[in-house]
Amino acid sequence: MTAVTAVTGETEGRRSGPGPEAGTEDGPAAGTVAGPDGPDARPDARPDIGPEGARGEDAEGTRVAGPAGGQESQAPDEQGEQPALAEGGDGADGSDGAHRDGDGDADADGERWDDGLIARRAVDPSALAGDDGSLVGDEGHVPIGGPYAAPLRTRLDSLRELVGLSRARLDEKALAEAGRVLDEAAARQQLSARHTVVAIAGATGSGKSTLFNALAGVPISETGLRRPTTSAPISLTWSEGAAGLLDRLAIPPRLRRRPLAGGSGDEALQGLVLVDLPDHDSAMTVHREQVDRVLALVDAVVWVVDPEKYADAALHERYLRPLAGHAEVTFVVLNQIDRLPGEAADQVLDDLRRLLDEDGIAVGEHGDPGATVLALSALTGEGVGDLRELIGRLVQEKSAAARRISADIDAAAERLRPVYVADGRPGLGERARDDFTARLANAVGATAVGEEAERQWRRNAGRACGTPWLRLWRWYERVRTPGGGLPQPPEPAEEELTARQRVEQAVRTVADDAAHGLPVPWAQAVREAAVRGSKGLPEELDELAVTLGTPNERPPRPAWWPAAVLAQAAMTLLQIFGGLWLLGQIIGVLEPGLVPPVLVMLGGIIGGPLVEWACATAAKGPARRYGQDAERRLREAAAACGRAKVLDPIAAELLRYQEVREQYVTVSLKR
Repeated sequence: MTAVTAVTGETEGRRSGPGPEAGTEDGPAAGTVAGPDGPDARPDARPDIGPEGARGEDAEGTRVAGPAGGQESQAPDEQGEQPALAEGGDGADGSDGAHRDGDGDADADGERWDDGLIARRAVDPSALAGDDGSLVGDEGHVPIGGPYAAPLRTRLDSLRELVGLSRARLDEKALAEAGRVLDEAAARQQLSARHTVVAIAGATGSGKSTLFNALAGVPISETGLRRPTTSAPISLTWSEGAAGLLDRLAIPPRLRRRPLAGGSGDEALQGLVLVDLPDHDSAMTVHREQVDRVLALVDAVVWVVDPEKYADAALHERYLRPLAGHAEVTFVVLNQIDRLPGEAADQVLDDLRRLLDEDGIAVGEHGDPGATVLALSALTGEGVGDLRELIGRLVQEKSAAARRISADIDAAAERLRPVYVADGRPGLGERARDDFTARLANAVGATAVGEEAERQWRRNAGRACGTPWLRLWRWYERVRTPGGGLPQPPEPAEEELTARQRVEQAVRTVADDAAHGLPVPWAQAVREAAVRGSKGLPEELDELAVTLGTPNERPPRPAWWPAAVLAQAAMTLLQIFGGLWLLGQIIGVLEPGLVPPVLVMLGGIIGGPLVEWACATAAKGPARRYGQDAERRLREAAAACGRAKVLDPIAAELLRYQEVREQYVTVSLKR
């Protein structure tokens, strides 16, 4: 196949000579003209090409007209892109038509012969280059993009909020892809919304450069048997205003092309930026890196496969399967069907669809959204028109960029799913809260404090309502016992180590309950929040136990206590009165009569214990309530302390997770 370089590549070829910067890496240097038998090494030959790719000069340097008339050179346009061809005059040698100067304007006198080379020698080279050495047409980028539609804008805002809320909980590696999507979406929004960037990718020998030239209508990208043929991305732009997009793709001005003016499909492809990529399976690492870099930035991609390597594992595992969510901006083209006899092309196409289905790529058929799969022959032109029509429809819809970004968000959301989606319904239930409170109350000894308060209330009731003789006997027993008269020390409290262990166990248990079912990063965040909050908790519980566990004031007395005390005093007076009456009879002061004083004494002796028993029975309820109140106060104080230091931080982490979970739901919604 005849290989022809673009006209503007001649500048680099004549100035620098052959080399990687003058042409393709392994192909001929820019400025050379390849004939049917191979590249022509003549650096001074002018590669004027007609629409059919005919050479503009013969071997002797005589100008030869192509089928459409003489062809003349054209300077770079204001976008820094190099036109592939420019229309010339009507005469056979171009002399009868209007000649163009270095800026592409026709000379008024029509007498100037401008073959490009003379013009370049006559003009100061500094006038053709900017401050950075680029061509004059490479103007600075002016933001001409517009805002995204509301659904996509909402998803981007939610993704940005999601990343912001998660930076303190997740590592940078987990959020790297989401951050890249946000950066690329912001960068693409600032660029032209009127253009659609479509990359043509494929394996070695698949014919992607031939398809690139077929879509262009003229030989732009070099083809041939020598591999790799395409060593750097080459762009073809159908309309102006795409300089920013090409700068983003890092395609230098010397590799930017424009199709033949008025060529087939120009009107339908207005706004298309077509990029021919190096082989994705190239033996050179730099080529594969360029493919990966550009594929991450383009709006759509055309994968070109051939009948021999359409099932290549490298293609499916490295590219098609990871990009399965980008089906709506993906074309899969089976090229070289002219090599398949009979119904073999349909069979290979069906098998290709089967492989795409296994990769998870939805194939758009019968109007359904999904990847476009078709067969063609770039060499014979069969099916190329259909592909051009489909690409033109995509370009005119101007939705490929938004679809690509939405698919990138879907892919980022799927990668983030393990760190945001819980297995069950995580949270801190009432049972977990009650269990934590009970454990803290047990650690602080709330039950023992309540029992002690109840006993204290009963002792006070016994002292107030008991018989004087019984209290006197108990005092005597305490005095007779060694050390019994001294104030008794309080019962030894539970060892601090054991209490601390119980508090730590309670914290671990409630943290595990709250983190159950959470994704690993958020479960770890919940546990860390519980551990941070529990610092100093045992000491505060000890202070509560001292403050509320040993009250200094006496328990309150019920209203019936004065009556009980009065009744007990009456019983004591009866005993004393009966005793004195009997004593007076014995010494003869009173008339003898044994029965009355004995009955009075017995009434006082029996009535005193009965009053004491009745008071003890009546004191059980108030004593129990008093002990329960003391236990409740200590429990509530311990629970408040535990809630402030442990439960509230856990609840805050769960609330943060709930917020990011809601944002993730918004991000992961399908269009």
